[in-house]
Amino acid sequence: QVQLVESGGGLVQAGGSLRLSCVASGRTNFIGYRMGWFRQAPGKEREFVGGIIWSGGSISYADSVKGRFTISRDNAKNTVYLEMNSLKLEDTAVYYCAANRGVSWSYNAMDYWGKGTLVTVSS
Repeated sequence: QVQLVESGGGLVQAGGSLRLSCVASGRTNFIGYRMGWFRQAPGKEREFVGGIIWSGGSISYADSVKGRFTISRDNAKNTVYLEMNSLKLEDTAVYYCAANRGVSWSYNAMDYWGKGTLVTVSS
């Protein structure tokens, strides 16, 4: 069973930066897995932010965060990071880490979820 634990959320002013971490456990390695970041703002549906395919490192981003957010991974630590820069008020949300072995970034296709970490961007 894969477990995902997010950390790094908090309160930040608009224009600031935060780095979220997602530590994955339950397997020796995650070759063949997709590790994604999603977010859910109050009253809104959960949306894809970005993700990385563990094998090969291919990365995808939602248009809303391209150029501001960066995803990376540390194989030795089984950890995926979400570096968020130039944060906007609309980035306020609970950020979730998720994983699957499929071919889709749809949140319905993700098999494993962390509990989330809250990011609040203030003016």
